[in-house]
Amino acid sequence: MSSPSRLLEILRNKGALTPDWAPTVAAVDRAHFVPDTFEVEGRTVSRSLDENEWRRMVYADLPLITQHNDGEQRDDGQVGFPTCSTSMPSLMLTMDDIVQDGDAVLEIGTGTGYHAAWLAHRLGEDRTTTVETDRALYDIARRNLQRAGLRPHMVCGDGLAGVPERARYDRVIATCTVRDIPYAWVAQTADEGTILTPWGSSFHSFSFATLTVHDGEATGGFSGRPAFMWARQQRRSYGRVEDWYHSERGDTARTAIDPRILENDLDARFAVGLRVRDAWPLLYPADDGSDEATYWLFDDARTSWATVEYVPGHETYETEQFGPRRLWDEVSAAFRDWLADGSPPRDAHRITVGPSRQWVGTD
Repeated sequence: MSSPSRLLEILRNKGALTPDWAPTVAAVDRAHFVPDTFEVEGRTVSRSLDENEWRRMVYADLPLITQHNDGEQRDDGQVGFPTCSTSMPSLMLTMDDIVQDGDAVLEIGTGTGYHAAWLAHRLGEDRTTTVETDRALYDIARRNLQRAGLRPHMVCGDGLAGVPERARYDRVIATCTVRDIPYAWVAQTADEGTILTPWGSSFHSFSFATLTVHDGEATGGFSGRPAFMWARQQRRSYGRVEDWYHSERGDTARTAIDPRILENDLDARFAVGLRVRDAWPLLYPADDGSDEATYWLFDDARTSWATVEYVPGHETYETEQFGPRRLWDEVSAAFRDWLADGSPPRDAHRITVGPSRQWVGTD
């Protein structure tokens, strides 16, 4: 039967476990922070049905989804989406590389409490502050942490507001994705302190932003390819094609841009996402072995959609757009501007967060 030592072995074999964090990972049993039923890699695992499989997944280096739809039970036919997980341990270690002994840390998004437990074990309970928006998750995390024998300072409230009464922090670590980094996090971080958060837009949200605070302003760059739940106040829309498309006929045209580039070139997708922040893509392959595909675009307001029909061997592709926005025109214009600028990679961009705004530019 799998055990905590198995997780340590996996992380060591991957080269993810550093000497600074090994005692903590060994001491904090992940099983305290995992419910009896969870979802992993698209399937449901139940402890009551298969204890061995449950333990094998608990001590695997995988994210385990523990909540959908903000905890609401849905029978209205709407698409369910994950809203809480216990994160992939190796990814947590990547984030925690910024942590040093003696740091005071603010965690945004307690979730199940597993990451807060790591922080409290290594840094001490009084130097660990964690805030959770969801009252039900807060209560679950508190019980999980107590079961593990750890009591960091916990707050149930708006994570985007931080926890000002405990400031200032040497590190602020968010375990949820934001599109706008709150200035409250900057104001609550010590000078030369660090903010690390998953960051992005509806179009592309797979980046870490790591910023250093200096004189009331935070500046940093982008790295990694994380996939985290959205901060609830800033998340994108979710749904199926039929939630936007109702057999309307849109305006048609043609484009020479291969839509697969926008799907697969992460630098291009990042750049387009800087301009088109409130719409998202879906590449839908045909199911007939033709290698054809439909590239969909949906706006968060559910007012507009667009498609590009990819056909192998063709040099141009049919487009269709419907609604008050011309989503393909917006995306293609942003893509062409990126090409005209020399196709700067993601790591050439810098983000700055000041008292009144956030902006991103190239070096």
